[in-house]
Amino acid sequence: MTTESSTILRLDLKQQIMIVNQLVAQLRDEVQKSSAAVPPRLVQAINQLLSSLNRMNKQFSQLEDDHNNLIALADVGQVVNSSLELDEVLRIVMDTIIQLTGAERGFLMLREDGADGKLVTHIARNWEKAAVDSSEHAISQTVINRVVTEGQPVITTNAQEDDRFGKQESIIAYNLRSILCVPLKARGVVTGVIYTDNRIKAGIFNDAKRNLLTAFANQAAVAIENARLFKSVRQTLNEVTELKNLMDNVFASIASGVITADVGDKVLLCNRATETILGQKREEMVNHTLEEVLPPITTELAQFLNTVRTTDQQVVGFEFNPVLPERGQVSLILNLSPLKDAEQATQGVTIVVDDLTEKKRLEKQRGMFERMVSKAVIDQLDPDQLQLGGKRNQLTTLFADVRGFTSFSEKHDPELLVRVLNRYLSEAANAILEEAGTIDKFMGDAVMAWFNAPIPQPDHALRAIRTALKICDSVGKLHQELPSEYHLNFGVGIHYGDAVLGLVGTQNRLEFTAIGDSVNTAKRIQENASGGQILISESVYHLIENQVIVRPVEPVQAKGKSQPVVVFEVLRLK
Repeated sequence: MTTESSTILRLDLKQQIMIVNQLVAQLRDEVQKSSAAVPPRLVQAINQLLSSLNRMNKQFSQLEDDHNNLIALADVGQVVNSSLELDEVLRIVMDTIIQLTGAERGFLMLREDGADGKLVTHIARNWEKAAVDSSEHAISQTVINRVVTEGQPVITTNAQEDDRFGKQESIIAYNLRSILCVPLKARGVVTGVIYTDNRIKAGIFNDAKRNLLTAFANQAAVAIENARLFKSVRQTLNEVTELKNLMDNVFASIASGVITADVGDKVLLCNRATETILGQKREEMVNHTLEEVLPPITTELAQFLNTVRTTDQQVVGFEFNPVLPERGQVSLILNLSPLKDAEQATQGVTIVVDDLTEKKRLEKQRGMFERMVSKAVIDQLDPDQLQLGGKRNQLTTLFADVRGFTSFSEKHDPELLVRVLNRYLSEAANAILEEAGTIDKFMGDAVMAWFNAPIPQPDHALRAIRTALKICDSVGKLHQELPSEYHLNFGVGIHYGDAVLGLVGTQNRLEFTAIGDSVNTAKRIQENASGGQILISESVYHLIENQVIVRPVEPVQAKGKSQPVVVFEVLRLK
């Protein structure tokens, strides 16, 4: 039977009882008015029937009220449990309570999380389904505390006259009359209270409404607890999602490649840097084995993976130079660590990959550059401040030229010439760098160097002399290794004077060099030195005359000079 047909049937029965009741009442009145003698037993039977009908009518009304309350309770329970939004649940709960009980106001209070478990009003509504103003929140704390302490409902038809509460200041001050307060319980624990009252009417609450509100409170407590749990779970989920997004961003931003694999070597995760370093897409790596992802290094990697598994310890600094399909030969360094879960149980391995290819290339370039230029010069070069021009310095300039190389080149092929020349120039370069000189340039079979810049060297002239002597000594040692037909010698010229040291050229092609008359003079002196001979200018001699033994030689006619240049031949150090 549908709800609609049930309602119609109840209305018909009630109307029939009312009609019969009216007919019996009329019959009684007619009997009383009748002048004829009426048997007393008939009158008594009519009165009993009328009394029975009145009782039936009251019982029916009570049953109807109970039925309506049950339907309302079921409907409200369905509505309350249909939402997991806490604020919406609380509003529905409160408006329904006021509707079912006939209360003027209703307050729903919940325990806050924490040690003290303080009750806080989460929602307050009135009979108009509107929020109760905060200034109207005057309620009986005595009643509430009793409900919370005992865990049982409290009902009073007139609090002003109730011996339990009538003397309480709040009852008197706030003019409280009808009060009904029931506990909210979840899993047997009081989590809050529902408090309703009426400050105008007394006696509006009865046991039926208490029972109804208690039953409703049990449903509401579960719904509220579910809503609070849902809110907590959603908040936790949001926090976890936010943390995951942060971790994903951090993971993606790491410059090193990161690969995680399970105990079966299947790749679980890899970041963006891994794609760049290995030249593979993420989908080509995830869910594939390490052997499939890293075939060029599988053999070498296997032993380190085994070490991590057997020792449960890290392997740091595994460096190698594989050839990758998309990038060619690269320089990589790997660090391997056990992949742990929250209980510190090993679930696989984490591989951190750093690409050293560019760094190694730059190191090789710098190493090559340092073989040509003093480290002091390199340290002075600021790429952000490079500009054309230079600065005047007092330099001791050295030129060393391989004697006899022109005629030697006529007899041998170019490859051999380069090999032999490099042996001689290498010895000269090593001697220069040992004395902290700066190799300016190689010019065919000659080398140019200078001292006293960019770092001042008080003994710059002596350093140049020692360099020249080392060059000559190294040639002697080199002759012991090379065939006699490869025996060549250096002629060395050294001069001291002002020169401009700086960048010459264009923005696309720069040269860090020394320019000036003193540089040209050093070169002219060298051009007049024979193989194995070291010639120095008078300016150099005056700086180191007490430290070397020299022999005067004929002044040289330097090209471009109006006067002969006074020179000395260096024999040895004192």
